[in-house]
Amino acid sequence: MTTIGMLVFPGFELLDLAGPLDVLARAPDTRAVVVARTRQPVAPDLAPPVTPDHAIDDAPAIDVLFIPGGHGIAGAFGDDALLDFIQSTGRRAKYVTSVCTGALLLGVAGLLQGRRATTHWRYIDMLPMFGSVPVRDRVVEDGNLITGGGVTAGIDFGFTLVARLHGEAEAKRIQLGLEYDPAPPFRGGHPSVAPAADVDAYVRDTAPRYQERERLAREAIARRSRP
Repeated sequence: MTTIGMLVFPGFELLDLAGPLDVLARAPDTRAVVVARTRQPVAPDLAPPVTPDHAIDDAPAIDVLFIPGGHGIAGAFGDDALLDFIQSTGRRAKYVTSVCTGALLLGVAGLLQGRRATTHWRYIDMLPMFGSVPVRDRVVEDGNLITGGGVTAGIDFGFTLVARLHGEAEAKRIQLGLEYDPAPPFRGGHPSVAPAADVDAYVRDTAPRYQERERLAREAIARRSRP
């Protein structure tokens, strides 16, 4: 039985969690559990609270560590107990994984050094501060590290992980059952295909959030590097 520990924190992105969870929970001999700082319900960004299965202090042995992203990522940078859990669990886990800005938490926890990784396109330029090599792909595999791009890439990530754990045939079986055959109504979900004006506007609108996350990430790295 493979245990996937899916860590949540206040302000996480629900689809970052729900997309992979819906895929992974259908895989054979796989148990996905939601872990948080405590067992109290955790409010994601723009969605009802989620009740964790375990607190970090009573979590089971985890084979696959998974970290979602979300607007609450900046607050999580300041939670050393959470970061310690990510670091210690990640060092023992068979696979270390993330979707969207969850990669930044892996970075602050010291798990991206020298590794190829991806994250949401808006924040991929932050990866080098963690010693990571940024790759602008939807899912990036580097040894036991598997990272997904922004939000909806979590579904692609889920199938990639299932294929790693149980083979491509099993991943395809789940894909068919979920009718995962994307055909978006608009071609604009990535800077490579979106109008330049739309990309520029999004970058301007999110500049304060980017700057806050960068500052808090640097502060966390400095804090955790002190003896």
